[in-house]
Amino acid sequence: MNKRFFLSPFFLAAIFTMISCAEEKIETTQVQNVQVVKSFKLDLPLYKEFVGSIYGYKDIPIRARVEGFLESINFEEGEEVKQGQLLYTIDSQPFQQDVARAQSKVAEAQTVLVNAESELARYKPLEKSKAVSQSDVDAAQAARDAAVASLNASKANLRMAEINLSYASMKSPLDGIIGKTSARVGEYVGKDPNPVILNTVSRLDTVRVQFFLSESQYLGAVKGYVERQKHDPSRKLRNSEQTKIELFLSDGSMYQFPGYLDFIDRNIEASTGAILVQASFPNPDRILRPGLYAKVKLMFTYDKNSIVIPQRCVIETQGQYSVMVLTDSNTIEVRQIQVGETIKDVWQVKEGLSEGDQVVFEGLQKVRGGSKVNPEIVPFKFEVK
Repeated sequence: MNKRFFLSPFFLAAIFTMISCAEEKIETTQVQNVQVVKSFKLDLPLYKEFVGSIYGYKDIPIRARVEGFLESINFEEGEEVKQGQLLYTIDSQPFQQDVARAQSKVAEAQTVLVNAESELARYKPLEKSKAVSQSDVDAAQAARDAAVASLNASKANLRMAEINLSYASMKSPLDGIIGKTSARVGEYVGKDPNPVILNTVSRLDTVRVQFFLSESQYLGAVKGYVERQKHDPSRKLRNSEQTKIELFLSDGSMYQFPGYLDFIDRNIEASTGAILVQASFPNPDRILRPGLYAKVKLMFTYDKNSIVIPQRCVIETQGQYSVMVLTDSNTIEVRQIQVGETIKDVWQVKEGLSEGDQVVFEGLQKVRGGSKVNPEIVPFKFEVK
């Protein structure tokens, strides 16, 4: 016995409506609105990193310039000191005795000079009347001149004794931070093996970072500077916005203040084949201290006509880089690229893109290869200074 099923016209209409809506939904989900940017050419500045050592703007050693027993230490180690502040004293009694002895010699020489001048003054009138011989006058004049020379020598010895006495009190040569003392009260200082350099005072409102360039790197940097001058002849090698240097600390963070090139050594060291370069960085918070190691990032040259795109356009997967490129038919093509340098928010593309290629900028998560899209071109500007 055959059973027949009859479908109501209303039921069939409902099925067709549902199928039509599903197809319409699929078609809608397939076409996404995305923002795209055009790749463009740029003379891209290229940077290199170097490991440098940090020094104070001034690092002045405190030396024991005379020998003696250290009598007092008049500061807190690691604290700030002021210019002229008393730091150390050495037992001054031996130097005071030298000063007293020298003063006695000066007084003795002054007495001799007074007698010699009196003798010469007595002979001068007698010379005119021929009451004394010329040889006696000459002898009196020579005695007077010798007394003057002796007095001058005694005064010089007194000044030296007073200078040595002043060396027994060591004062800070500048405002700065002082380090740890290399000797203690009671030690005999100023002669090896005891420390001749007792301490160091560093001015730290500005610091110096010294690093080395190889011969080839130095030539590359100079050529880069020449290229920058071609772009803007007003640019200067030192203390210029265009030559500012970035500093990266050992924890990986970038130092907030840029530095400026202020010194290039006169010659390449024959033993190392490198040249010393120095940059200065402001240090208002005294964060940077002498002895720290840091990386400096220095602009070397321009790579002319580099293809660049915003960094957010690039997809990285296990070390491979790709972008989503818009084709003429408004579909998405996934294209592998080879990237180069990064600067600010752009990435250099060495291979895989040409000037004017449109790459997805906003909406990467919405599309995949072969997807149909509704593109919106957005402007993207980037200026290199």
